[in-house]
Parts: sequence; structure tokens; C-alpha cells
Amino acid sequence: MKGLWLENNQLQLRTDIPIPEPPAGEALVRVLRAGICNTDLELLRGYYPYSGVLGHEFVGVVEQGPENLLNQRVVGEINAVCGHCRFCLSQQSTHCENRTVLGIVNRHGAFAEYLCLPIANLHTVPDNVPTEVATFTEPLAAALEIQQQVELSTNQLVLVVGDGKLGQLVAQTIALTGCELLVVGRHQDKLANLEARGIKTGLAAAVKDKYFDISVECTGNPEGFAIARRALRPRGTLVLKSTYAGNLSLDASSLVVDEITLIGSRCGPFAPALQLLATEQVDVKPLIQARYQLSEGLAAFEHAQSRGVLKVLLEIGQ
Repeated sequence: MKGLWLENNQLQLRTDIPIPEPPAGEALVRVLRAGICNTDLELLRGYYPYSGVLGHEFVGVVEQGPENLLNQRVVGEINAVCGHCRFCLSQQSTHCENRTVLGIVNRHGAFAEYLCLPIANLHTVPDNVPTEVATFTEPLAAALEIQQQVELSTNQLVLVVGDGKLGQLVAQTIALTGCELLVVGRHQDKLANLEARGIKTGLAAAVKDKYFDISVECTGNPEGFAIARRALRPRGTLVLKSTYAGNLSLDASSLVVDEITLIGSRCGPFAPALQLLATEQVDVKPLIQARYQLSEGLAAFEHAQSRGVLKVLLEIGQ
């Protein structure tokens, strides 16, 4: 089969990848669409020493698996877990000590014609959700994870730093809580997507120091971190939603003096994400910047790495 293969930080289009054989408890999924994520781009830059097929945001059709899922459109949680380590047994399976992660850690990903995932990881896509919209389920679930970790209420002042792919989803999901929200970024056209939904936006200069109760950093760069940090009042909460390819310098003493709570946040709940897409409470269509065939995958990655680009989708199957 065809697929985008990463090795030694070099991406190539291969046509000789064997179609995977699903082991017991897993399903074979024919991939329809897949989205290029910032984590994929960070893997190219050496964020983690991964070799194999990239990609973890996908929609596909089950070709081998349980009868109730055959020929059904599905999305999939990316962590394949052991079920018996201390994290699995304490309902923290996304931190399973023995996990593989789709397209990230020891498991071939979604930028190929087929993939395998545990049956337990799969969620059927509601009939009214278009395939390319459903491709956003995984990053939308990641955005919702913030609300699993931090209580958001109407009287809180919340800042989202970043107007990119993830920042847009984080902003839309947080706005549903009714909190007082400000989203800052560098691109007026991207911020306009949020303004159209009644979300207050601005540039970095609009951020008041020590004003916000919660700030969410979605840029993955030191400048974004600095803005998010200085915006927090004492005893505020800083949520880190991005992966960083390099080391991040920070003033640890100021975190202690201001008693800042620092929270890392990544994978999240799929069922609520699908529900938001099915009820159109979140609009992802304006985030789609370009579509490429799998055979054009290298060009798709070139496009995705361009400054200011939102979501680039790979059209893989029908």
C-alpha cells in the first residue's frame, strides 16, 4: 500500500508498505481522510525519535473487525493501551506504561491506505457528520480535555494564546462554557473566524499582565508561552496545549512566587467531540485550508509547514 513514511527525520512516499494484519482485538481500517497536525510537523523536526507511517487524525471504514462495525465510518482514539498497568487500572489509560500511539510511538499511523487500532478505540461517526468534518474529532477531543482538567465557569477570565488549528478549536470549545474569553493571535483572517462566532479576539498587545485566571498556550513557541505566563494573576492556571520540539526556557522562580498551577494537556474524550460536531456547536469547515491526494503527500506537508496555514487534509480513499 501507499503511505507517508518518516525515517531519520526524512519523509518519503512509499508504495511498498505491507497492508497491516490486525492482531486479536484490533480492526483493519481503510483510511478515507487524514489531517496533518502540528505534532506531525514536530516529529519531522525531531520532537520524538519515530520511524514509520505518520498521522493520527483520521476517518476510515472498518474492513476487518466485529460485525457491528463492518463498513461503518469510524474515528479512533490514538493510544493503544495494555489494560493492566497502574495507569490503566486507575482510569488514566492515556498514560499507559506500555502504550503505542498511532503515528507517534511504535504504531504505524493514518497517512496510508490502511491502519490497525484496537476495537475499543473506535467510535462510529454520526450519519449527519461529513467525513472531512469528522477528521477533526481527535484534535477537538484534545481541546475538550482542558475542561476535564480545569473547571471553567462564567465568572472566570480566560485567555487563549494562538489562532492556529488547535487554538481555534480550544477557543470554540471554551466559549461554550460562558466564561469571559479573549483569544489572541497574529493573523486577522484567522481571528475573524472566531469573531464571526461572537468570540472576543485581539493581538498580543491586547493582553493585560496579571489579569486572567486561566491562560491556554496553543502556539508551541516561546513567545506564546511568555504571553500566556505574564497574563496570569497570582494563583492562576497555565494550560500547555502544544508540543515543543526544543527546550523551553522559563522563569521558575516567578511560578513559585505567584503560585502558578502548570498543567500539561493532550488527548481528550471522543464521544463529546463527536456530539459537538453532530450538533454543529463547533464549526471546523473554515479551518480547512487545502486538500491533497495521498500521492501528493510530500507537497501537502510542504504546504502544512508554511507560516499561517490552518488544516491540510489528505484524501486517501473513497
